[in-house]
Amino acid sequence: MSLQDKYKTLIDTANQSGVSGLQVREQNNVLYIDGSAPSAAVKDKLWSIYNQIDPDYKSGDVVINVNATAASGSKAVVSTNSGNLNIRKGPGTDQEIIGKAAHGESVTILSEANDQWSLIKNAKGDEGYVYKQYLTAQ
Repeated sequence: MSLQDKYKTLIDTANQSGVSGLQVREQNNVLYIDGSAPSAAVKDKLWSIYNQIDPDYKSGDVVINVNATAASGSKAVVSTNSGNLNIRKGPGTDQEIIGKAAHGESVTILSEANDQWSLIKNAKGDEGYVYKQYLTAQ
């Protein structure tokens, strides 16, 4: 059984759920699934299906690189482990920290700088870039 056959339900769900730029490839006995999900809920659904097929993700034969896209003006919650999220002057860790967003705080996404950074505005009016892996769409 090929990996694409094993994970057919996962691939089909990605297609049916509107994952854009969907790319599926096998390399060195690993299945790579790349694309952009229209929401965090779709991304969560894909991970849930993966866990049903491979409980606790033990086989390590899939890499899901599907990011949830957020529309400009949409709301997100800071989802750090417990601390504050740095708001930076530009998209990069080498950029000056100009503010903070607290764990659980709601922020407004103004735009997507790239695959890793979002331009946001917090309730205090601080506007800058944050590492978007710490944002969860509302």
